Amino acid sequence: MKTGFDNDKYLKIQSEHIKERISKFGDKLYLEFGGKLFDDFHASRVLPGFQPDSKLQMLMQLSDVAEIVMVISAVDIEKNKVRGDLGITYDMDVLRLRDEFQKRGLFVGSVCITHYNGQPAADIFRKKLKKMKIKSYVHYLIPGYPSNVNTICSDNGFGKNDYIETSRPLVVITAPGPGSGKMATCLSQLYQENKRGIKAGYAKFETFPIWNIPLKHPVNMAYEAATADLADINMIDPFHLEAYGKTTVNYNRDIEIFPVLKAIFEGIFGDCPYKSPTDMGVNMAGLCIFDDAACCEASKQEIIRRYYNTLNRFAENDCDEREVFTIEMLMKQAGITTDNRKVTLACKERAEKTKVPCAAIELDDGTILTAGTSELFGACAALILKALKYLAGIDTKIHIIPTSAVEPIQDMKVHGLKGHNPRLHSDELLVALAIISRDSNECRRAIDQLPRLKGAQVHTSIMLSEVDRKILKKLGIDFTSEPVAKKSQI
Repeated sequence: MKTGFDNDKYLKIQSEHIKERISKFGDKLYLEFGGKLFDDFHASRVLPGFQPDSKLQMLMQLSDVAEIVMVISAVDIEKNKVRGDLGITYDMDVLRLRDEFQKRGLFVGSVCITHYNGQPAADIFRKKLKKMKIKSYVHYLIPGYPSNVNTICSDNGFGKNDYIETSRPLVVITAPGPGSGKMATCLSQLYQENKRGIKAGYAKFETFPIWNIPLKHPVNMAYEAATADLADINMIDPFHLEAYGKTTVNYNRDIEIFPVLKAIFEGIFGDCPYKSPTDMGVNMAGLCIFDDAACCEASKQEIIRRYYNTLNRFAENDCDEREVFTIEMLMKQAGITTDNRKVTLACKERAEKTKVPCAAIELDDGTILTAGTSELFGACAALILKALKYLAGIDTKIHIIPTSAVEPIQDMKVHGLKGHNPRLHSDELLVALAIISRDSNECRRAIDQLPRLKGAQVHTSIMLSEVDRKILKKLGIDFTSEPVAKKSQI
């Protein structure tokens, strides 16, 4: 994939812009961080050149002035809400994130539990934090939030919340997921700081939508595809257009809430420091795109991948038709179809000819390889093996894993573990390859190629098993599947 984003420039100008915003307000800036602070693979896919940990790297440049406050909703703790990408609960992710931040030299000051209303699970979590010597605070549910400004900006509203003690001029408010109460935490702190005579300000850092590129730019459309489950819609910011006569892009929730935020700011300070939702942002990503065509193409591919992901979720009853229709409309607006994904065409062609489940991969050099289900391997496993042989310069027709090494594994799967599918999945293939590599130079050469699969594109003719999905993710492969289920997975 061609690079189109200058990551070094981004780190430099983003950190400088945040420093400027701190100085604008005086003593302290509360920075609401939307999205992922690291492992931001969506951004790295649609902005080729953007590193998944770019935002974390940027914060590390501000580590001497920055402090992190982790926010989690008591409602999410009580419901044992799980992060879909990691499979762990939000409360466990708070601890994981804290450890990750501190390993990188960032100061995590405390944890704030929001939407608190006496939830027992939240109390247990707070006791756990106390044992770990982690400071914690609670923010309560406020009747009428966010519209009842008179109550919110009073001792019965924000004034009732715990005051989070902070020691640095930049306070980053982040959370394990959306709906955690990051913005309300920032506003509550502004109210509390103002009562104490401390000059504090608020800003918002979200990468998407990018405010200074067109509304229907593929990068912004890919964000809509990524948030189809939240029903987010990119819009022209009417407040910014009215105030400055300039067209900028924001999204519906920030635009809808801005009049309320403006009233809350006025309730705290007497006036509002911002004239529009765009004013609140500090995102410089749009200034770091140097190859627009490369970013456009990368974003179109992401929209297609999101479409397939939604089709699979719909087939498994994990979403409704609205999400499917939303992304279909985005594809029409972008002028693309699934045929724009090369591996999709190659996979479909092979599946049509062989009448068995198939898979296709596009490697970094543009080479496309295909494979089908065999007596020994599922299509995904067969494809990985073929790609590794190709990258190692081994004839793809040569069998580097003897049948005699596979048969005992198949016997264990069927007779020992009472399974129905004797074919090896991708994880089993890799284990077999590793064992044989002790005595096989070809297997060792093949294993050495695993890092080169990162960024490859894969498509399968039926839905992947959970095992194969996890392996492809670990290898850094972007994959899609036709929304077709089969009892004997590939």
